[in-house]
Amino acid sequence: MPDVVHVSSLVKGPIVDPAGKRLGKVEDVVARIDDDGEAWVVGLTVHLGGRDMFVPIDRVQQLGPDMVTTATTRLDLAPFERRPGEILLGKDVLDRSVINVKTARLVVAREVDIVREDNGWRVAGIDPSLRPRFWRFLPRRFRGHEAGHEQFVDGRDIELFLGHVPTSRLKLAARRILRLHPAQIADLVEAASHEEGEEILEAVGQDKELEADVFEELDDEHQVEFLRDRSDEAAAAVLARMEADDAADLLMELQQERRLPILNLLPAGNQAKIRALLGHNPQTAGGMMNPDFISLSPSSTVAEALARVAASNFGLPQIAIVCVVNDAGKLIDTLSLAELVRAPGAQSVSELVDDFTPTVALEADIPDVARLMSDYNLMAIPVLDSESRPVGIIAVDDVLELLVPEEWRWRAGAARD
Repeated sequence: MPDVVHVSSLVKGPIVDPAGKRLGKVEDVVARIDDDGEAWVVGLTVHLGGRDMFVPIDRVQQLGPDMVTTATTRLDLAPFERRPGEILLGKDVLDRSVINVKTARLVVAREVDIVREDNGWRVAGIDPSLRPRFWRFLPRRFRGHEAGHEQFVDGRDIELFLGHVPTSRLKLAARRILRLHPAQIADLVEAASHEEGEEILEAVGQDKELEADVFEELDDEHQVEFLRDRSDEAAAAVLARMEADDAADLLMELQQERRLPILNLLPAGNQAKIRALLGHNPQTAGGMMNPDFISLSPSSTVAEALARVAASNFGLPQIAIVCVVNDAGKLIDTLSLAELVRAPGAQSVSELVDDFTPTVALEADIPDVARLMSDYNLMAIPVLDSESRPVGIIAVDDVLELLVPEEWRWRAGAARD
């Protein structure tokens, strides 16, 4: 018996008894996913006497490549009935998209390999190349594993789309996807079909913060697509976890009749920030700034400043700088996180400030913001109101997002092989 078998060489192939008498035709290979996410073969579905029957794997003497041989001439078979947790490797996996978690790309399983191990047959992986499609035109006896693979993705590095599988327990597992960066997950969603994208987001939704991060990385079209069928309450739950500037942008992309109801469902603090942002032209500093930032007085120590940073739940762009303000709330200077980390903890913040810090007004347009940040190599820049008080900051990624040409943002092809 070969150690590795192509599933395509088994499906629609003959099944015979030990004497070589043909019993019927193999319809599919049945596998079950274990708690570690690996799929193990539990049996075959075979067409015998006009009915689909189930042959347990322990009743099989030989698997392929040209036929399946049973271990006995007498089989006590039951009609096949899919059980929770079971997948059909031919129907559910072969020629369908899967996620290659190692490369964060969607690939098509042109072939599925099963490998014999001491405790049974395990799904070894898939071949996403087109070559296996040509193998299927060969006689079955020539479809053995010796044909090799141009490409191969280990079964431990793939996640299957199982939303189409009629067993309630089977869902796209999140354990491997959670290792990916939100931008990588967003790329996968954009490259997938709508149903596949929904399945990815459902898996990611087990971590609500990660789900919000992924929505921030999606392009406008896909953000709207995947909120369209959600209730106002569900949409508000996503926006409530997003950065205020991203949430404001997304809110304005939704249908006009949904905007106010969703906004009113947000927590009061989120509402206030978003309403303030919506009061500015989106093509100005006021419209693109993030109202979340850290400010402190010049009498604070470096240790106190770092403690404020550590205690905040802001993202990395929002802690790139801290604003030093006087008693009237006017900006004195900004200090980078790097400056604070390098300074002695007992040192006063006032000893670190200097006489100049680049700033922009609420009405500054995007090119002016970009030029200023480029000239001074800034990771973030404060936005001041008419009284020189900081009201938000703009991070470099916010500027890049607006300056990158629209055609460069189309990423669907980048995540699909």
